[in-house]
Amino acid sequence: MKKRSRFPGIYVVLILLLLYLPIAVVIAYSFNDTKLFHWAGFTFSWYGKLFRNQTLINAFFNSLELALISSASAAALGTLGAVGLSGRHFKARGALENLSMIPIMVPEIILGMAYLSFFTFVRLPAGMLTLVLAHTTFCVPYIFINVKARLSALDPSIGEAARDLGASAQRAFFDITLPLIAPAILSGALLAFAMSMDDVVISFFVTGAQTSTLPLEIYSMLRMGVTPEINALCTVLLGAVFLLVAFSRLFQKSSRSRFFEKKLGKKL
Repeated sequence: MKKRSRFPGIYVVLILLLLYLPIAVVIAYSFNDTKLFHWAGFTFSWYGKLFRNQTLINAFFNSLELALISSASAAALGTLGAVGLSGRHFKARGALENLSMIPIMVPEIILGMAYLSFFTFVRLPAGMLTLVLAHTTFCVPYIFINVKARLSALDPSIGEAARDLGASAQRAFFDITLPLIAPAILSGALLAFAMSMDDVVISFFVTGAQTSTLPLEIYSMLRMGVTPEINALCTVLLGAVFLLVAFSRLFQKSSRSRFFEKKLGKKL
């Protein structure tokens, strides 16, 4: 019997360490009772200072509002675009699909400069509106890709059966297609939400003096060095992200089974 190589296991361990060791260090130092890099004891004081920092709290709610509006708008636009192009074959289809990928193919600094030039040309003052427009634009491809992939994997006979039984195209979409692509929409929207919350470069170009986002505030604080207060903030955000990912996974696993149970229950 041939001995199995240990290299794949070592490779996996190294990758996991590279991915999660920095996160573990950030979490650990958010409880460190000193600003220095040696361990001085366990404390929650940095979390108290974090929640008393009104500048960071305002920036957080600005980013949360921006991410919610942008991801919801991008979900609607990306879903409409994917549904509109699915099942249709025409010469410009490939060009349209490639155009929809431009926001994630072009470097962010170029996109930021392009948005800044456009908003200046149309004389739109920098602020929350310009942030929403810019973030919605670069978030659309994440939903478009997810929904398009989900639509291509669907059995077209399901929708055709609904049409044969007398359902209109609109009812077939809302009763059949939409529930089946809902997990893809949700996962794409969560990814778009995370990308919007995380963005620094584009936000730097299109934000106004009175509107600051959390990543921009963190970036300005990092110029003075990493403090446990920033580590505490990152830990809170990591916890929120893990909860969102867990919710998304549970929703994806249960949505398809609930859909068929509902439809079968109606027939019975």
